[in-house]
Amino acid sequence: MPRVRLIDEDGTQLGIKATKDALVHAESKGLDLVEVAAQADPPVAKVMDYGKYRYEQEQKAKLARKHQSQIHVKEIKLRPKISIHDYETKKGHVVRFLNQRAKVKVTIMFRGRENLHPERGRDLLMRLYEDVKEIGQIESNPELDGRNMVMVLGPTKNAGVKHDAKAEDETGGEEAVQGDGSGEAHAPQRDEGTQAREEVRQAKA
Repeated sequence: MPRVRLIDEDGTQLGIKATKDALVHAESKGLDLVEVAAQADPPVAKVMDYGKYRYEQEQKAKLARKHQSQIHVKEIKLRPKISIHDYETKKGHVVRFLNQRAKVKVTIMFRGRENLHPERGRDLLMRLYEDVKEIGQIESNPELDGRNMVMVLGPTKNAGVKHDAKAEDETGGEEAVQGDGSGEAHAPQRDEGTQAREEVRQAKA
C-alpha cells in the first residue's frame, strides 16, 4: 500500500501520507504503525504500542467471556394429537427445564395431512404456555417451520424459586385431614379396652 490515512497515537488525524513517511513518523516516537481499517481507501493506519494494544484487547475479551452467561436451550417435541398423559409428562419436562433457567424450544411435529390444520398446533402451544406462564414467557411466538411449528419459551424471574414452606405445610395439613364428605374431620376412635374400663367404673359408682 503506497499511501495510508494516518492517525497519531492521541487520535489526531494526520491526513493521507506515504506509507514510508508514516513508518518514519511512528519510529520517531518509538511506536508501531498498525493497519486498523484495511478495507478503507486508502487504508487507515494508527500509531500505537502494538504490544500494549494486543494485551488490552486480550484483557477485554477475557472479561467479556467471564461475564457472559451461558444460555442453554432444551427442546421438547409434541404431536398435535398428543394424549393427556403424554402432554402432562412433556409439560413436566418443560417446567423442569425452565426452573433450571434454560430456554425451551417446543416443536409441534405434523404428519400426513395434519399440517392442513396448523391452528391445532398453535392451540396446543398456547395451552402449554398458559400452563407454565408463572415460570415461562414466550420469547418466540408459534411459527411454522417446514412441517413443524416452533415456539420458544424463556424463564421468568419466578423460575427456579422454591415455593413458600408455610404454604406447603398448609397444603400438607389439608391433605392429611380425612373427612366424611361433609367437610368435617372424623374424631379419633377410642381404644376398646379403655372404653370397657370406663363402663366398669360407671357400674361400680
